[in-house]
Amino acid sequence: MRNRFYVDTSVWRDYFEDRKDGLRPLGEFAFEFLKKCKREKSKIIVSDVVFEELSLEFSKTQQEMLLSEFEELIIRVLHSRKQEQEAFSLLRKFNRAFPLADVLHSVIARDESAVLVSRDFHFKQIGLVDVFLPEELL
Repeated sequence: MRNRFYVDTSVWRDYFEDRKDGLRPLGEFAFEFLKKCKREKSKIIVSDVVFEELSLEFSKTQQEMLLSEFEELIIRVLHSRKQEQEAFSLLRKFNRAFPLADVLHSVIARDESAVLVSRDFHFKQIGLVDVFLPEELL
């Protein structure tokens, strides 16, 4: 297993909310992936963009409580102005086909030499980094 993962907001929400999609236990897949990271001492990159998106559903206290089990694995990063400018540039190239935050997630993951773990299919279309579902990494 690789050892640096940028975990997208969708996967954290799966874990926090124990989400299911009707057939699959998405929350369980997220939790098993995070446990595997812990066993293998992998690093999990969490950017300010992820925290910003999570804050729409969870308070800062809730976020910290839910992340606490994996705190020793987490590397918190702030995106740079340069990364933001690149994301805007890529967004223009893609004719605004993707949310700005998702393009920014891709840029940050690439710059952190991390595999992007997400449920959002369009990250593969953006094409900046390797992208996997949590269950693909178990």
